[in-house]
Amino acid sequence: MKALRLPPANFRVKNTEKGRLIFDPIRKKFVQLQPEEWVRQHIIQWLITYKQVPISLINVEKQLIIAGTSKRYDIVVFKPDASIEIIVECKAPSITIDQSVFDQIARYNLAVKSTYLMVSNGMEHYFCTMDYDNQRYNFIPDLPEYSL
Repeated sequence: MKALRLPPANFRVKNTEKGRLIFDPIRKKFVQLQPEEWVRQHIIQWLITYKQVPISLINVEKQLIIAGTSKRYDIVVFKPDASIEIIVECKAPSITIDQSVFDQIARYNLAVKSTYLMVSNGMEHYFCTMDYDNQRYNFIPDLPEYSL
């Protein structure tokens, strides 16, 4: 897999007849190692190690219903009261982050009302806060360290 612009991390990877698998500490199982999954696993480790997010407050690949349509978010970080602190959209390194990616996470966020948004393809990372009154996102340089 391609080297990413994220801190190095230790992963459990194995080769099987189904291909390469990587262990996801959130789902507690091995999952298919695809380019987007490589980015997702790096971001999970970055959230845990560098942003001090408790592993118990991270959720991965769950369904959302938005305007009657089923969607799946990549990563969410909860607050202790079960509201959502961060929603993360991961893309493969070969995918350019453009307006359509921001529109996608903004649509997801209409359902979850997250404090922070993050979009990454492992090479470029964008962080935003939401201005709900004016229905727009504001870019920030980084996510703050998690605090309970």
